[in-house]
Amino acid sequence: MSEKGVKLPKITSEEINEKVRPVLREMEKNGIKLDVLAIDKLCKKLTKKAGKLESEIYKIAGEKFNIASPSQMAEILFEKMKLSTEGLKRTQSGFSTAASELAKIEDKSKIIKPILEFREVTKLISTYLKPLPTLVDENSRLHTNYGMETSTGRINSTEPNLQNIPIKGEYGTEIRAAFVAEKGNKLISADYSQIELRVVACLAQDQTMMAAFKSGEDIHARTASEIFALPIDKITHAERRLAKVVNFGILYGMSPYGLSQALSIPQEEAAKYIERYFSIHSGIKNYCNRMIDTARDQGYVETLFGFKRYLQNINSPNRYISEAEERIAINSPVQGTAAEILKLSMVNLHNVLAKKFPDAKMLLTVHDELVIETAEKDVAEIEKIVKREMESAIFLCVPIEVETGVGASWAECK
Repeated sequence: MSEKGVKLPKITSEEINEKVRPVLREMEKNGIKLDVLAIDKLCKKLTKKAGKLESEIYKIAGEKFNIASPSQMAEILFEKMKLSTEGLKRTQSGFSTAASELAKIEDKSKIIKPILEFREVTKLISTYLKPLPTLVDENSRLHTNYGMETSTGRINSTEPNLQNIPIKGEYGTEIRAAFVAEKGNKLISADYSQIELRVVACLAQDQTMMAAFKSGEDIHARTASEIFALPIDKITHAERRLAKVVNFGILYGMSPYGLSQALSIPQEEAAKYIERYFSIHSGIKNYCNRMIDTARDQGYVETLFGFKRYLQNINSPNRYISEAEERIAINSPVQGTAAEILKLSMVNLHNVLAKKFPDAKMLLTVHDELVIETAEKDVAEIEKIVKREMESAIFLCVPIEVETGVGASWAECK
């Protein structure tokens, strides 16, 4: 698949995957150094925090119960404490106590906030803080395993999965601070800026979005300005946040109901935002319709480099199934193309570094980010090379931008 305004290297998705596999194997071998003492210290800190949260939850509830049990949680919240269930999703056993659902009623009781934090803390302990120190080699380096998802084409990380470490927040920062460079080295983090929005702007040939990227505008502030009909310099942080949810929500085929749930606003209001968005971004609207029609006609959609996502249930008589497939049809070409751009840049960067700086090593890839380790004396030059190779992997109809950072730890790079 090719689009106007996009200059594709003469390579297919399958060829990209073949070229990136040895790069991934080398990254697995390289690993990244883990400050085990820092992780152990954080584990003790959060274990103590979890204990305090547990006591607080029991005190508010008036009794002890298994916080990890959805049924016991539901009994305490909805039967004993009589909290409102309005707007909450139902499961086969009753109302959902998933974090996303409890967040909707956080203002209804003081018990919700400590429950959500307890879950976050205990998950970090069980998923990362306890297992990671047991997985390092004799040099305290941690080695993940990389693969490629068969349905999306994206690179995944397993045993351990390093792609789900929280990016934001105090705890995520503290965990990333334990991923460090060897003495005398630095880490370089390079992250594609809003790559999926840039890809969809070109796939859809949406003139408004393309113009915003070409002029270097803050795309979320621009969208907020459009939705609220306000000058861009008058947009508040809250309005920009709403527009960001809309921008990325559209990529995932978000419905008015989905947007209303994500923003905790009435569904009618959410529908107006989407309607307003599509009235301005007609190219995006046409793209969404085109992808759905394509999937219905041929049973699949594909990325710029030809990776096919098959949608066998797109014509299902079950509305929930067909609508889920429609959302995948809209997002897959965007998400898959972004993944291909990253993989292509990894191949190019690996080849350049092997020739000019053989001691520099690619260590991690997390979503749209690469982490490289290099000697401190080479940082400035390698940072330029990384940025150049990532931004020139493909020429879209809008500029591709990469944000870089340098530090002694992964956290310092941000």
